[in-house]
Amino acid sequence: MDLLSFVIPCYNSSKTIKSVVDEIKETVAKLGTYDYEVILVNDCSKDNVYEVICELCDQNSKIKAINLSKNFGQGSAIMAGLNHVTGSIITLLDDDGQIPINELPKLLDKIQEGYDVVYGQYSAVKRNVIRNLGSSVNEFMARTLIGKPKDLYISSFFVCKKFVVDEVIKYKNPYPYMYGLILRVTRNIANVQVEHRKRQFGRSNYTLLKLFSLWMNGFTAFSVKPLRMASLAGVCCTGLGTLYGLYIVIKRLLNSDIPAGYSSLMAVILFVGGMIMLMLGMIGEYVGRIYISINNSPQYVIKQTINIVEADSEIEE
Repeated sequence: MDLLSFVIPCYNSSKTIKSVVDEIKETVAKLGTYDYEVILVNDCSKDNVYEVICELCDQNSKIKAINLSKNFGQGSAIMAGLNHVTGSIITLLDDDGQIPINELPKLLDKIQEGYDVVYGQYSAVKRNVIRNLGSSVNEFMARTLIGKPKDLYISSFFVCKKFVVDEVIKYKNPYPYMYGLILRVTRNIANVQVEHRKRQFGRSNYTLLKLFSLWMNGFTAFSVKPLRMASLAGVCCTGLGTLYGLYIVIKRLLNSDIPAGYSSLMAVILFVGGMIMLMLGMIGEYVGRIYISINNSPQYVIKQTINIVEADSEIEE
């Protein structure tokens, strides 16, 4: 019997995580041909979700818990879970109850057709404006910078084969960007239409600041295109500045009555200065992340685990 591994990063989801786990158990039971394990990763949540996770682990040894020492972010929490999966097929999903786990068989059928990764594609996304904006920017960035196929829909609900995870977890640096890690392993990816449910409790944990951090991960971790764009912008600014300078000189030679233009001079200085600061900031972001990686900043730190050692040792026996 094949083993399905579910990885769920948890943050402020004490009211929803139990129903998510219950739906996983019901869905797998209906499949009949799979066993399962659920790895719940507490990313130092502010609510009592870890207490709920502990209760779930006490009731069922197939539920496993990882408690991180501090909030490392969703990407790192996912990596912590992926490093402890034992199943041949891995499913990643959110903890908010909006993902239709009952439609998992659709994704598994697509995997059986030979695809390496299958993403759930939402026909209608029920999120707030900020999250929708973040998803749109993330979609554009993934397509432009890391070469995501235009017709591929990427979501937080996907199923993949074990070899994909084995390659993904070889990335040990901080700031993991899951979409980029998967796309550099395989392009044999498919989509399946699924429903996106309305949020029942609370609100999205993604703020503009967290979304910006996610974008920067994609910008700096898997592409040098921003630096090339900066170089191109520098060349364009230099060319425009040269042409404008020649225009001013020629105009002055042809008409000596034209006074020196303070406004045009300040406009050019402000434009060029702003471009320089923007490019320096971008380069600084790259250099800073390189510095953090060289210093071996941990991707995540595990404070405590439940059921993981016991379950793994039983499998080995």
